[in-house]
Amino acid sequence: MTPIIRVGVLGATGYGGQELLRLLARHSNIEITLAMSSNKNEEKRTLSALTGICSKEIEPLSLDKIAKNTDAVFLALPENASAAILPEIAETGIRVFDLSGSFRLNNSTVRKRWYPDTPEIKTPPVYGLTERKRAELREAKVIACPGCYPTATLLALEPLVSENVLDGEIVIDAKSGISGAGKKPSERTHFSECYGNVSAYGIFEHRHAAEMEQELGKQVTFVPHLVPLNRGLIATIYTHVKDSITYENITALYEEAYADSPFVRLRKESLPEIKYVANTNFCDVGWRLDKNSGRLIIVSCLDNLVKGAAGQALQNFNVVYGFDERTGLL
Repeated sequence: MTPIIRVGVLGATGYGGQELLRLLARHSNIEITLAMSSNKNEEKRTLSALTGICSKEIEPLSLDKIAKNTDAVFLALPENASAAILPEIAETGIRVFDLSGSFRLNNSTVRKRWYPDTPEIKTPPVYGLTERKRAELREAKVIACPGCYPTATLLALEPLVSENVLDGEIVIDAKSGISGAGKKPSERTHFSECYGNVSAYGIFEHRHAAEMEQELGKQVTFVPHLVPLNRGLIATIYTHVKDSITYENITALYEEAYADSPFVRLRKESLPEIKYVANTNFCDVGWRLDKNSGRLIIVSCLDNLVKGAAGQALQNFNVVYGFDERTGLL
């Protein structure tokens, strides 16, 4: 008999939390037992955006209810809230899929800089870049799901970096829709500030750069931009290949790396676009190589709320519990 996993979502009212509920509701092996807000003092309410999809009432945060009613929880919480509650949940033996950045960084000094509220925990988190970490995920108890920018960037670069075919600097020019900044409004995400505008931000100060450098094992120059879209992310990556590397070599490395990965679509010279990945769990990767100069341009595209957040978390859940990776996502 196929098992049914009791699942809770914490932070269910945010963009990532609502996306999780949409996806989890159509998973044949999941029973959503709890949907909670990010604090203990909010009143119960329903989400009109999920009418007809998920009927769960949003409850105030309660550790007792989590312990009694779930086998696994998804944390779609702000970093400081996740840092505070995850250790307590992990101690109960419940599997935790954390969408925040709090537990993604392994080095304690680096982590202290970017996530000062994050404590050390007994159960080492597994970095949940699904396509590159399947073996580690199968035994994982705490899964630190990657950020949206790192997911697009690492899926594009890891097969090449791991085979040592790149030469010189790596520059990542990335652009994300407004929902990537979260649901809490700010001056930067105000309609009047965003509409008709594109702006760079967080240069040398974005925590996702540390995440990329950890996984790649090398320095990158990362420049994120905010664009006036609801959802979607595109990363254009500039680098060089070593003298002997050809377009065919690059293609072969990608095809080998993602032969069994249903959510990575290799576009080759047909470069990806946001509209083809919006509202899906796909990451599209395309590339072009100038054979005369060795310049390699890679374009990677995904939906920041799905493959860059809720969808990848569910994909990790499927790997951990031995389900088909596509369940609930296709």
